[in-house]
Amino acid sequence: MITIMLVDDHPVVREGLRGMLEAEDDLTVVGEAGSGDEAVALDRVKQPDVVLMDLRMPGLDGVGAIHAILKETPARRIVVLTTYETDADILRAVEAGASGYLLKDASRTELAGAIRAAHRGETVLAPSVAGKLVHRMRNPEPVSPLSAREVEVLRLVAKGRTNAEIGRELHIGEATVKTHLLRVFSKLGVSDRTAAVTTALDRQLLG
Repeated sequence: MITIMLVDDHPVVREGLRGMLEAEDDLTVVGEAGSGDEAVALDRVKQPDVVLMDLRMPGLDGVGAIHAILKETPARRIVVLTTYETDADILRAVEAGASGYLLKDASRTELAGAIRAAHRGETVLAPSVAGKLVHRMRNPEPVSPLSAREVEVLRLVAKGRTNAEIGRELHIGEATVKTHLLRVFSKLGVSDRTAAVTTALDRQLLG
């Protein structure tokens, strides 16, 4: 019998998943969590074979929970089950150590098969997710020319903050903010804040 923990902040979703999975002779749900923090705590108690993990939850998100659980129990099999399939979400989950990445439109047969495969130590990816990963590997994004601090400053510019507000938020002087922006302008080949933000977004430099 493969034991499973469900992690999703929607009780109705968890109820539906439990019904689907427990209709299988070799699968049983031993615990449910509504947040990442709850999942980490419950994992210590239930020690499930496989965790079905949502990504977007209040408090600690799915990726944070994956990190925390695998830090304590590296052998745990965690399969992401989400409605999101953006490149960033997929990469974060896979890099965190997820054994699989499925979408919530998966059928009962697909879901049960993925859990069994993960339990065997295999990697399970929804076809669309696998396609995105292959495309990303073949077409890697260029390394950002901006430093981490420059990205921080530009993100705040994108939110409409003034130089003074940015300085207060990052605990640096207003003159330092201006210096960072001048470097950003130079690196991106632009001459103003709006163009800097637009260019950075186009190049996916702000994450």
